[in-house]
Amino acid sequence: MDTFESIYREYFSRVYGFLYRMCRNDDLAEELTQETFYQAFKSFRRFRGDSELFTWLAAIAKFTFLAYLRRNKCSECVNLDLIEDTLCDDGENDPEETAQNQETKENIRRAILNMPDKYRDVVLLRLYAELPFSQIAESMKITENSAKVLYHRAKKLLLEELKNEYFM
Repeated sequence: MDTFESIYREYFSRVYGFLYRMCRNDDLAEELTQETFYQAFKSFRRFRGDSELFTWLAAIAKFTFLAYLRRNKCSECVNLDLIEDTLCDDGENDPEETAQNQETKENIRRAILNMPDKYRDVVLLRLYAELPFSQIAESMKITENSAKVLYHRAKKLLLEELKNEYFM
């Protein structure tokens, strides 16, 4: 128990940050973080130490978040600022540009949520948990090269989806 309590204290802020970057909601991130640690506590005896502890916790957090999305069927829960910031300016001075950027952001959210699970998972782990490919591979039980390939394909899929949205 003391061991898990120290893990909780050490990793709480990282897990919370990971979840907050996905949902941009303090209360929801807090709730999902608590659920993540509850699930981790229940299965702690099965943790073999093959991966880093945060990799294991991030995988649990990712599944907790995805389960929440499925339960609540809410595409608006995902906030993709990390991708959105690279795709669009803020448009602070131009209301029309701001409206266009909001539409683009919503299309990106939908496109990622509609990706096949393996692509969505690798995008979430890479962009939100900011995990290196080696840890993504451990989390998904695939090789590091496979994680890189999935990420590359996910970006290609996202680009194709957005291209169809904007240029067709």
